[in-house]
Amino acid sequence: SHSHATCYVQGVEKLMELEPPKRGLYIRYLVSELERIHSHLLWLGVAGHEAGFDSFFMYVWRDREIVMDLLEMITGNRVHYAINAIGGVRRDLDEGQKAKILDGMATLRKRSEYYLNLGANEPSFVARIAGVGYLSLEKAVALCAVGPTARASGWSRDVRKEDPYAVYDELDWEVATATTCDVLGRVVVRIKECLEAYKICEQIVRNLPAGDIAVKAPRKAKPGEVVARYEAPRGENIHYIKSNGTDKPERLKVRAPTLGNYPATVEMLKKGFIADVPLIFAAIDPCICCAERAVTLVNAPNGEESLVGMSDLRRQALARPMNAAAKRNAAWPL
Repeated sequence: SHSHATCYVQGVEKLMELEPPKRGLYIRYLVSELERIHSHLLWLGVAGHEAGFDSFFMYVWRDREIVMDLLEMITGNRVHYAINAIGGVRRDLDEGQKAKILDGMATLRKRSEYYLNLGANEPSFVARIAGVGYLSLEKAVALCAVGPTARASGWSRDVRKEDPYAVYDELDWEVATATTCDVLGRVVVRIKECLEAYKICEQIVRNLPAGDIAVKAPRKAKPGEVVARYEAPRGENIHYIKSNGTDKPERLKVRAPTLGNYPATVEMLKKGFIADVPLIFAAIDPCICCAERAVTLVNAPNGEESLVGMSDLRRQALARPMNAAAKRNAAWPL
């Protein structure tokens, strides 16, 4: 919820030529990193469940409560944080909250270090995910993979480093990568990213500047267009915003990271087994609603076009009779 809100607000602030106060930016991106931790812990639990490692799932989701409690303390909400305002943030931090955040990061760091050792070395877990969903570095680059999916193939790409925004060029942290190019690498990358996020959160809290948390925004944005980029937990999020000078955007186009990772997912599914499909698909951490798109169907003989939603397209696919080849593909490895 914070990723799309922040990407949009970044673009609007650029259109309005607004510069939020440094304290407001620090708090905004503190929430960004807490959301990254929450998202990765949620995903690690799902990965453990999909691989049959349910004790791992239960441990990680227990720890997820720590960061959700911190987000609720800061923003008032556990899921839809609503901390952003155009020109800054809605809520400030006090000394008691800062101390609780530091305590939470210390606890999570100890547990994540254990999980990194466990996730990379527990024999049955590693055997289930190693080599599954292979995506070479060359294919990751060619298919424009983003986020942990790209970084697990050894591609050190992260918007926070390659196109730093807000406060990230003021902080000490590293891009987490792996070179195994499989689901195991995507597990390792996400745990490493949690460890880096703990560092970032601690730096933000300890170096939180004094001053205001927001500036007043004008009612309308000048005519213009902007592309905002943001490194969401799943990867690069892009918002294209066009203003016509009124108080409403003329155009807003969102390219979510799930949509960006779909071509790479098709590659990862090749030469795999049906039993691997849940693991491979889960490994990109898909947000289905982020990738819901209408499509245009063209009737080739007469050139007629019709706009069809994904639900209608799914119904048409289910209604179409399977030929022999399709039946074989459904029953055997891809």
